[in-house]
Amino acid sequence: MEDLITCVEEQPQPPSSLPNSWTNQHSDSAQRTDEEPKAVGGFVLVHAGAGYHSESKAKEYKHVCKRACQRAVERLRAGALAMEAVAAALVELEDSPFTNAGMGSNLNLSGEIECDASIMDGKSLHYGSVGAIRGIKNPVLVAHRLLSEAQKGKLSAGRIPPCFLVGRGAHDWAVAHGIPPCPAEKMATKFSLSAYKRNKRKMEIAEKMDTPENPMKRRRQSSETENGSECLDTVGAIVVDQEGNVASAVSSGGLAMKHPGRVGQAAHYGCGCWAQNSCNSNPYSTAVSTSGCGEHLIRTMLARECSVALQAEDAHQALLDAMQNQFISSPFLASEDRVLGGVIVLRCCRCEEDPPSQDLQASLVEFLWSHSTESMCVGYMSAQDSRAKVTSGRLGACGVCWFFEP
Repeated sequence: MEDLITCVEEQPQPPSSLPNSWTNQHSDSAQRTDEEPKAVGGFVLVHAGAGYHSESKAKEYKHVCKRACQRAVERLRAGALAMEAVAAALVELEDSPFTNAGMGSNLNLSGEIECDASIMDGKSLHYGSVGAIRGIKNPVLVAHRLLSEAQKGKLSAGRIPPCFLVGRGAHDWAVAHGIPPCPAEKMATKFSLSAYKRNKRKMEIAEKMDTPENPMKRRRQSSETENGSECLDTVGAIVVDQEGNVASAVSSGGLAMKHPGRVGQAAHYGCGCWAQNSCNSNPYSTAVSTSGCGEHLIRTMLARECSVALQAEDAHQALLDAMQNQFISSPFLASEDRVLGGVIVLRCCRCEEDPPSQDLQASLVEFLWSHSTESMCVGYMSAQDSRAKVTSGRLGACGVCWFFEP
């Protein structure tokens, strides 16, 4: 069973009070006159998947994470809420030919692309999701539209609007609601087609080696194919906006050579993403997006588990404990040889003077990431930053940031 290794990224900032963490303080809150322009707040954290990212493609992964952060920040600066910003980040990630989401996703056993995606609004707690959807370039837009339509209330004759659609039904619903279809030949890229041919040859070799005398050999070969570099790079994003609302989203093409119709964690409630604004029982707003082996993440409901854990005082230690106890050492995964997954999280709360003042109110935002896979590419940016920062962690990583929003 894997051990979660924590790596610390050094920053030229004062030391944090938390162990094994790093601190970055943005602009401090200050009193302003009515004539001063109001600063735009908000923060975005994205990931290009937890798995194995080859050094030859590291530059592309970092570039797409930067672009995704920039797209989200552009929306935040324009006054958009967290939901719109997180969707914009996911569209950028899905459009990259290097990620396993939307265009260029892994092909299934039949040589077709079927995608999963979900999105959650922390303010309303509404959720939208699609699974095993074909012929749609940006599955997250369908999930977003499902959420938006559900917020309008009941359908005719008192029918409950759907929040989760799969397969042909999801595709037809998307087209009926103005989301254009994408031909299958445009969904696949030279990278995904090459990976499909390579994995198909591996499977053919494994099947030839499968004999009554040697059943374990095929099992090992199958495991190697399942956990290959093209399998675990689900993409995701989490956002907090100027008003303190949080949102999260996740999108994936699923495991390489998966059975047609298979639905991974990216579409399952509480497994792929989670977002929840603070309330009386929860002092912190939290947002989570996961990546890794879908079956492992589904059986542990890792997204929601991490959200619950982040209500503890020490977010850094809470995330490490959740990853170790609720995922890597989970009794639900006791039979697994390798437990593969990663997560990005943020939490925030409003900080006010005592007594409260209308002139001074700040949002404290902490963001972290952790993974049991070999690598995980992460990007982040505040609405006040001029450019995004990106890191590609190896063998487990975790970071913390305090962000003060005027």
